[in-house]
Amino acid sequence: MSETRLPPMRTLKQAYETIRETDPDSALTMTALRRLVVSGKLPSVRAGSKYLLNLDTLQEYLQNPGKFEKPAHEQKGVIRRIG
Repeated sequence: MSETRLPPMRTLKQAYETIRETDPDSALTMTALRRLVVSGKLPSVRAGSKYLLNLDTLQEYLQNPGKFEKPAHEQKGVIRRIG
């Protein structure tokens, strides 16, 4: 039987600290990271009052944010062109 690899899930604070350890000069702030999660631009899982981030997904998002953009018809609260 093959082993199931669990994704490296971290809280916002832990994910931010990991980024800072990897790149101390990173311009990404804790507030910016939180906004990405709360807005839904960065996928996350809610566990009680905390958001959990998959570190692999976070790294992928930072390398290619356009991949995570939702089509205009799926976005909420966005004015879109008609016709």
